[in-house]
Amino acid sequence: MIQPVTGPDPVENELRHAMMVSARGYDPSPAPVQKILRSGQARRARRRTVMTAACAVLVACLGTSVASLAGSLNRDTSTGQQAAPASAFGVVSQVVGSGVVDGKSWSVTAKFYPTFPAGFKVPAKLADKGPAGKSLLCQQTVIGGVRVDHQGGEWSGCQVVNGTSDITGQGAGLHGLGDKGLTGVRIFVGNPDAKVTRAVITLKDGRHFKAGVRTLPGTNYRSFAIPLGKGQTIASVDQYDAGNHRLTHDTFWR
Repeated sequence: MIQPVTGPDPVENELRHAMMVSARGYDPSPAPVQKILRSGQARRARRRTVMTAACAVLVACLGTSVASLAGSLNRDTSTGQQAAPASAFGVVSQVVGSGVVDGKSWSVTAKFYPTFPAGFKVPAKLADKGPAGKSLLCQQTVIGGVRVDHQGGEWSGCQVVNGTSDITGQGAGLHGLGDKGLTGVRIFVGNPDAKVTRAVITLKDGRHFKAGVRTLPGTNYRSFAIPLGKGQTIASVDQYDAGNHRLTHDTFWR
C-alpha cells in the first residue's frame, strides 16, 4: 500500500543539489565567432575574385567588339571626301573560264579594284568628262599564253566603274589575237545582268556551246566565256534565266 507524501523527499533534495553543483562546475567552450568571421571573409574574397575575373572577360569582349565595329566603320567611312564604294573583299580576282581549243590553251580572268591601283592613270577620254568612278574592273583574255590586247599596256581590258554595281560593267564581245576577234581562235565573253544564269551559242553548222555565269565575289559583276575555234561562225547568242526562260536572242555576231 502506497503511503501519501507528507514532506520533502531527502533523496530528491540530494539529487537536485548534486545537479546544481555539476551545472556550476561546467564551463562551456566559447562560441566560434572568430572562425565564423574568418570563413565569411574568405567567401567574400572568393566572390570578389570571381566577379573581377568575369568583369575583365566582359570588358575584353566588349573591347574586341567595339574595336571590330570601329574597324568596320573606318573601312566604310569617308575621310573628308565621298568614299568610293568598295568590295567587301577588297581586290578580288576570279577565273571566268578556261580550257583548250584548237590545241591552244585559253582563259578569261575578271578582276576588281575598289580603288585605282598604283600605276593606273585615268584615260584622257574619261578625264575630260569629269569623274566617272573610282574603281577599276578588268577582264583579261589569254590565248596560247598571249594576253589579248597586250599592246595596249598593263591596263588594257580594264574600265573605270563606279563601285561594285556599275551597269557600265555589262556588255559582250569577241576577243582574239588578230583581226579584231573576227578570225582564228576567239573567246566570246559576256557580262550580263543579274537575271541571266547561262548562255548558249549556236553555230551556223547547228552545234551548241554553253557556259554558266559566274559572279565576281563581293560585287555584282557577272561573266561567262565560250571559246570558238578557227572557222566557227556564230548564228545566235541566247541568254537564259534560272527558270530556263530565254531573255535575249542576238544574231549579229559572226
